Amino acid sequence: MTNPYADSGVDTQAGDKAVELMKKAVSATHNDLVLGGFGGFAGMIDAKFLKDFDHPILASSTDGVGTKVAIAQAIDKHDTIGQDLVGMVVDDIVVIGARSLFMTDYIATGKLVPQRIADIVRGIAEACQAVDVALIGGETAEHPGLLEPDEYDVAGAAVGVVEKSKLLGAARVQVGDVVLGLESSGLHSNGYSLVRKIVADKKFSYADHIDEFATTLGEKLLEPTRLYTGVLNKILADPRFDNQISTMSHITGGGIAANLSRVLPDTVSLDVDRASWNPESVFRVLAQWGGYELTQLEETWNLGLGFAVVVRKDFAQEISSAIANLGIHTWELGVIEPTPSDAELPGYTSEAKGVKGGAVRLVGNYEK
Repeated sequence: MTNPYADSGVDTQAGDKAVELMKKAVSATHNDLVLGGFGGFAGMIDAKFLKDFDHPILASSTDGVGTKVAIAQAIDKHDTIGQDLVGMVVDDIVVIGARSLFMTDYIATGKLVPQRIADIVRGIAEACQAVDVALIGGETAEHPGLLEPDEYDVAGAAVGVVEKSKLLGAARVQVGDVVLGLESSGLHSNGYSLVRKIVADKKFSYADHIDEFATTLGEKLLEPTRLYTGVLNKILADPRFDNQISTMSHITGGGIAANLSRVLPDTVSLDVDRASWNPESVFRVLAQWGGYELTQLEETWNLGLGFAVVVRKDFAQEISSAIANLGIHTWELGVIEPTPSDAELPGYTSEAKGVKGGAVRLVGNYEK
């Protein structure tokens, strides 16, 4: 007897197969806080540990990967998109000093191919495990007629916690604080609509080998988003640096100045020195292909600056060295300065995402 649902294009047996393929990777992220194991209707976390906090603040974030998934689909490589998803979500949570506890994911696809879904979820699970976050639930939905058979999109959400007295933000920032830049692993997961337009205009294939990259174009563009959370959790937990970190910024959509402005108070300004870092080849090559100067792309791509940490001046070198020792290249971007209320600020960005913040501009020139 035929299955009416299968006649409509939805294969529930393929869904069961995908679950079986991903089960081991997901279960490996579960720690002592996870209750109920794998496969329940709802993921469960034992929150008894919150009693140890004086005043726990819960933090949440949700995001996707954007049109980067189109490149994964073009070259049929799906094992890195999961890390992109985790990075885009948990690295927003650590900005306020919170430690992510658990995450859930959602995948919508035109046709459920078990191995493809398992590759995506395995990437999510491995990234969660790398930053000590439990992947406690997810959903895969087959949408025939809405998405093409090889199309999919991914989204995720996470929840974290921070002691109220440890909460980071604009209120902690002081004049004289030093802003540290943390190197990106490439484009991360923002600005891919422009990337895809540049590639299309040049009539390149993602399978083309690019000498400047020493790999194919598609593989270079799929370089996974760097995970900052694991390293920054260790820095935040280090007693040497207690109360020495003011705020942080995840450099994502909207660009460099906007993402820095939104975490600073409106009483300060910051000049970011372009000469303090050298954007890697992927940014330079794409800019050249598109006929852009790097300065034109500062509101679209991270240009090698994936994250920023604002710290007390006396601890800047020690914190920078500690982050570098944990595997992320770090450098000084600039210093927080006062902004007179009546000053005119040409070239500064001082509002982003509906938040009026500090006045930030990029100055100087990138290395040629």
